Parts: sequence; structure tokens; C-alpha cells
Amino acid sequence: MEMNNAIPKKSHLYDWLKQAFDLFFAAATLIVLSPLLALLSLLIRISGKGPVIYTQDRIGRNGKPFSIYKFRSMVYDAEKGTPLLAGTNGEKVTRIGGFIRKYRIDEIPNLINVLKGDMSVVGPRPERKFFIDQIIVKVPEYKDLQAVKPGVTSWGQVMFGYASTLDEMLERLHYDLYYMKHRSLWFDFKIIILTVGTVLRGKGI
Repeated sequence: MEMNNAIPKKSHLYDWLKQAFDLFFAAATLIVLSPLLALLSLLIRISGKGPVIYTQDRIGRNGKPFSIYKFRSMVYDAEKGTPLLAGTNGEKVTRIGGFIRKYRIDEIPNLINVLKGDMSVVGPRPERKFFIDQIIVKVPEYKDLQAVKPGVTSWGQVMFGYASTLDEMLERLHYDLYYMKHRSLWFDFKIIILTVGTVLRGKGI
């Protein structure tokens, strides 16, 4: 996949339909899953010290930072100092945390970000500035991903998965740039269907 092709602009109709779908999907999913989310919140609460939902700074559309919401899957105050990538801190994951990561349930609160307008259901996954600064040095085209809202799921996530090293992040970047050049509502639906399959198979980190 080439990294130097221009990213095509989409029509206002596409943007409007995508936003309408995002709001409907996020609201409907949170309502349908509310009993499960209540149970998970209780299990996370009794799993140890710390909040049920934690926030982490990520970089969104046009380079604007925002706070992403996730279910807490690690022990309280697990990450200190240098930020860690998913898959590099398994010894700090709680018992319930391992389960919700396997089925990617920890990311369901991302849908709150969708309702707030920080994220889309489908789009490149948002990263932390610490890692973005390193990626841009090697692949300046990464900035092209910031032309759209980051997503709860992405082409890179379903085709590559989580990245535990900077090199893996760069490899996954090829898929996200491919998405940027070919994005459409139909492509989004395909990614959502593939994501559901990934979740049901427990193909998390």
C-alpha cells in the first residue's frame, strides 16, 4: 500500500450521514447493553482500587486532544512514567480486566466519546501524543489520519490488531492510510461487521 497518495475529500452528504449513523449507533448500543454495563461496572468496582471508567489523553481530529473513556482493566495507578502500549503491561491487568480486554469490552465507553463528538464509530484509532511524535518522525503521512475523527474501531484494528511496539504501530498505519483513501459508508459497515466477528471470537490483546 502506498503512503504518498493524496487523501481524497468526501462530500458533505457523506459527513452528515456518517455523523447521523454514529449518534444512532452509539446511543442504541449503550441502551441495549446497559444491563451488561451495569454488571461490569460492579465487577470492576470490586476488583480493586480505582475508578470503574478511567480517562486518558488522546489526539483527535485536527490534532485536538481529548479524554477517551475506557473501562479500567489494570490495577490502580499501574502506568507511571513512560506511557506503555497495549500488550506490554499484562502483569498489571486485573482478572476482570483480562476478560474485558479479550473481548474488547473495555472500549465500549468510547461510545460516550462518539456521543460527545470526539470520535466516530469507525476511523483510525486515536493515539497518545508521546507515540504520535515518534511515528511522525518516521512517517509524516500519519498526520493525514487527523483529517477525520478517530474511531472506536478501525481497518487497522480488524486487519492487524493491537500494536505492542512502535514498529507494529507503523505496520498497522498502512491499513489506516488505506482506509483514509477508500473510506465510505459501505466500508464502515464492513469494518463494523468484521469487528463484531473479532469480538465474538475473543481476538483482543
